[in-house]
Amino acid sequence: MEILGYLGALLIGLVLGLTGGGGSMLTVPILTYILLINPVTATAYSLFVVGTTSAFGAFQNAKNGLVDFKNGFLFAVPSFVAVYLTRRFLVPEIPEVIISNPFVLKKGTFLMIFFGIIMLLAAFSMLKKKSNVTENQTQTSVYSLIIQTFLIGIVIGLVGAGGGFLIIPSLVLFVKLPMKKAIGTSLFIIAINSLIGFLGDVQNLPIDWSFLLVFTALSIIGIFIGMYLSRFTNENQLKKGFAYFVLAMALVIFYKEITAL
Repeated sequence: MEILGYLGALLIGLVLGLTGGGGSMLTVPILTYILLINPVTATAYSLFVVGTTSAFGAFQNAKNGLVDFKNGFLFAVPSFVAVYLTRRFLVPEIPEVIISNPFVLKKGTFLMIFFGIIMLLAAFSMLKKKSNVTENQTQTSVYSLIIQTFLIGIVIGLVGAGGGFLIIPSLVLFVKLPMKKAIGTSLFIIAINSLIGFLGDVQNLPIDWSFLLVFTALSIIGIFIGMYLSRFTNENQLKKGFAYFVLAMALVIFYKEITAL
């Protein structure tokens, strides 16, 4: 099982390199179900793995002119504030047992079910056919974007996700970035969000650095492979296939967590 977990680390980086997001959707289930790490710790580790891996991807994309730093910071600042506050103060305050009657709902189970719901919504969003967007729909104020990205940050903080599956649509729809630039910018935002969020966990959790650094190194190798393969892949087919995979992973999480109640 440990070998499967480390192979999963390569897959995490591969997905990030190909799509600019989705790595955390794999990281938390791999850490929780394959490597048997506590869900709360798994969400913390996920922030470090996805954040560090995304930083390498963002650097490579920046060299190719595929990172919009201005809009990247506009999105990153409110969301990383929300991620840090969520990991530092909100997550530790969630009680270990949320519901005790008529069934027991523990903190770890709650976070995994919430994570599954986010994955489900993300999968349906990726599978949904895009409708024509009018000019009025794209005129969104800076204040609306700040509120939106702050809320995204709370979600990222709760589930230990990088948030690429939420950030990329916003960059394309509201900022009108081309897809490849949206992916590069998303990796930049994910890196900032995740690593700052992880700082909130360092103050609350014991960290197994030897394991975490090896796992992350494999994920970094994966992202370079993914960025190379992205030159030869059909973007629409890739997204559709990944959406179905995310949907399947969400259903696995629901099955495992609900049957364990």
